[in-house]
Order: sequence, then structure tokens, then C-alpha cells
Amino acid sequence: MKASLWKSLSIASAAVGVSVAAAGTAQAQSNSEILNQINTYSQSDIAQVNSVFQLSDVSPSDWAFDALRNLVENYNCIVGYPDGTFRGTRPLSRYEFAAGLNACLQQIERMIGDGGGVTQEDLAALRRLLNEFEAELATLGARVDDLDGRVEFLEDNQFSTTTKLNGEVVFAITDSFGDTSALDGVDDDRTQTTFSDRVRLTLETSFTGRDTLITRLTAGNSSSFSPTTGAIPPGSESDFGSGVGFQTFNLDNGNDVVVDWLAYYFPVGRINAYAAAFGGLHSDYTSTTFGATGLEDFTGGSGSLTQLAASSPIYTIGGGSGLGINAPLGPVDISLGYLAEDASNPASKAGLFNGEYSALAQLAFNIGERAELGFTYVNAYHNNTPIFDFGGGSAVNGTVFANAPVGLDATESNSFGLQGKLDLSDTISLAAYGMYTDAKSAVGPEEAEIWSYGLGVAFNDFGKEGNVLGLFAGAPPYVGEIGNTPVQVEGFYKYQLTDGISITPGVIWLKDSAQGVLGEESAVIGTLRTTFTF
Repeated sequence: MKASLWKSLSIASAAVGVSVAAAGTAQAQSNSEILNQINTYSQSDIAQVNSVFQLSDVSPSDWAFDALRNLVENYNCIVGYPDGTFRGTRPLSRYEFAAGLNACLQQIERMIGDGGGVTQEDLAALRRLLNEFEAELATLGARVDDLDGRVEFLEDNQFSTTTKLNGEVVFAITDSFGDTSALDGVDDDRTQTTFSDRVRLTLETSFTGRDTLITRLTAGNSSSFSPTTGAIPPGSESDFGSGVGFQTFNLDNGNDVVVDWLAYYFPVGRINAYAAAFGGLHSDYTSTTFGATGLEDFTGGSGSLTQLAASSPIYTIGGGSGLGINAPLGPVDISLGYLAEDASNPASKAGLFNGEYSALAQLAFNIGERAELGFTYVNAYHNNTPIFDFGGGSAVNGTVFANAPVGLDATESNSFGLQGKLDLSDTISLAAYGMYTDAKSAVGPEEAEIWSYGLGVAFNDFGKEGNVLGLFAGAPPYVGEIGNTPVQVEGFYKYQLTDGISITPGVIWLKDSAQGVLGEESAVIGTLRTTFTF
């Protein structure tokens, strides 16, 4: 907020924000609380009431109607809430009454200076009130002076007038046990315990107050512990890898700092628009991904451990550069989007419209205050890259066969998803999804059906405010015609150590992660994740 705006907030305007528009408490508030309230109300377009009839909850039958009308019409020192209410039945502290009194005093001073009429009876009443509330009025003046000084200090030392910096740092100790090779069918443990990290610095810039430019810098050295990495799909000559067991913080680029997300959110009338120059995901602009509260943190480090438990795999199909819109229409949200995976490449089978892409359409329904339901469709084209790869070329979900269902042929896919969420209470949340993909070779007759489903539950504030106990069970994307159905079960407990630090131990159990075709047995991945946010 600019200094000129703060300096224009005299004791009177601060008083109005605190006393008349605020929900009162019986205790004097601290300087920081008053600063927050003034900031809130200054952004709420609270307008001066010019007539008592503008207050929707005040009627001529109210005992204080005449007094309110006098204050409004004669002295112009009453302000209502943004919704046009006065809320006169709420309790008022002496400090808040003093603030309201001071607002009227300031207005009367201006009227006297302008030669306006003020009755002797009003002046006498004001003198009595001034004597009664002398201490409170002096305190208010000191607080506003203190706020002015704090605001000037913040403005002199602020990072930017238009940009906010957010940060997330993940430390993770991880190991896997059981059959981690899957290529030889031997139940052994060939992995070592690792200590890895991922760092994100996100700059959020607003030019109009309604738009946001996202610039995210990322670095990491956290490899995936998928037990089937190295598997080769039938008919393939290269390693597609597996996304089973992929964790949301997994990123290994040698801790080189890169821009991994560059996007712009902006309104077009009542429509929320999204333009991704790089690293866009379909979950960035869709109205909801229907994840259980406490499990879903997209690709962040504060929700579930794995991508499979965070949201439906249908949102991991493709990504990159393109456009998306979300149109809220009452209880229904409509989302449409198109993302190209290699949009900056001018080669003949690349670019924005002639290369790999994914196009999404979604209908989302809010059913009351606690339930959501959505139907999602994604059409995509994959040119020798995994289907479930976020557009980055490496699998983040699904078995090796689901990511290359027709070998190395270019693949056309049509995916259909049904997702739902139900909050059983303020602390218990359920989520479920099912997904079906019809994949076909772009050059031959090969085709495959891919399935995935899952159920998650989160117990929020479990043991302490901010803590989350999360449980999930489901099947990663798999090809129905091949082998066994893979199973993933996950449990974790996020302990909120401080406002900015959480510690999350968790276990992921995997069975038939290569659908039993490669002779693999069960495997367990254990993780101790520490997340710092600022």
C-alpha cells in the first residue's frame, strides 16, 4: 500500500475501520491487529453512508434509528460493511467506541472550519464524551502514529511494490526395500539411503490487482525410487521408465537453478484466463482437482507423498505451453485448455500446433458446501514420450506399460475421468477418482486400454492444528490386457512443527508395479520429508 494512502488515513478513518465496520471484541487490540484490520477494510471498498436507508439491516422501528439518521445525515461519520449492513447488535469495546467518537469529532471539526452548523447541545455532549474517553482517544492517536512509522519502514525496505516472493524447500531422507530391480525377478534390495532436496522460489507479480504473473525458479537432486525404473516396454528399444511411486518433490537436475514455470493469470470479464509460456499443467487452471483436503498439494511438498495420491492421473497427461480458461457459472465450473509440450521448437513435428499436445475439457459441480464432483476429458498426442509425464518427457505416474502402451509408436489417447470429494466434517475429508484411457498407435493397428482408480482419506488437525494423517489406496495407471493389476498403498503423517516447518514421515507399499510381467515382488519406499515454507 502506498504511503500517500496510509497518510490519508487520519485517526478518524482508522477509527471508522476499527469501530463501525469491524466485528468488535471486548479486549483492546494490539498494534499488529489494528494494522491488519485497517489494511483489510481499506481494500474492501467501504463507502461512506449518505442515508441511513442504505443500511439494509436498519429499519425505522429500531430504537436507535433516529440517532443513526442524525449521525449519518447531519455529521456524515457512519460507515457500513461492504454488503450494506450496519450489524448494530454486535458488542463494542471502549476502544472501539472511542474510535467511532473520534471519527465524528474529526467530521465536526471540518464542519466548523467550513462554517457548518453544529448545535450547542451536540457540543456539550461531545465535551462530556471527550472527558470520559480522553485516555482511549490518546491511545488511538499513538497507535496510528506507530502504524505510520511501521508502514514507512516497510515501504523503505520492501522487496517490490508489485511482486511477492514465496519459497518452499524440501529435505528428504528416502530408501526402498524389497524387489527394487524387477528386471531379474530376484527379491533383493539394491538401493541406498539418500538425502536429497528440492528448492522452489516463486515470484508472484500483479500489475492490476486482479492479475498474477508467476515466475518460478527450481533446483533439486531428488531421484525417484520407482522400483521398475529400467524396465523396457514390449516392442520398445529404449527405457521409458516408470512413474509408480513417483513422489511430488522428485526432481533431479543436479541442483541447477532453472525456470520451471512461467505463466500469467488474468480475468476476461467473468472468465478466469491462464496463459503458460513454460511448464504449465492442466491442474493450474481447472476449478478443482478433487483431491481430499490435506492430501492435495499438487506438486508441492505439504500434501501426500506421491503424485498418485495427490490427484487423478488424468491431470498428469501432458503439459507445457498454451492457454486455459475457467468459467464459474454458479454451482458449475467449466474448464477448457490446450498445452503443447514442445511449443518453442520450430521443427516440423513440434511447435505449438504440430507436435505433442494435450487438450482438456472439464465440468465441475459444487454439491452443497462439502461435496464436489467433476467429469474430465483429455485428448492428447504423444511422440515417443510417456503418456503421464506432465509434458516433461519423464514418467510421473503409471506403470512402464501404461506410459508406452503401443511401444515406441507415436500415440493418440483419449482419457475420461470421474472425480469426487466429500468433507465428512471440518477435519475429515474423502476423495475418490476413476480414469479410463483409450490409447492407439498413430501409425499402426496397436491399441490399449489404460485404467486407474484410487481412494484417499485425510484427518486434518490430527493431534494438533495443522497436522494431517493421510491414507491412500489405489491402482496406478496400468494396461488392462497385460499381467496383474498394480496396487499402491500410502500412509503419512504431517506434523506441523511451526507455521513454516513441517515434518512428514511416510510409507509407500507397492505390489506388481510392473504388472507382474517382469517377475517383480512387493516393494516398500520409506520417506522422511521436511518442508520449509516462507
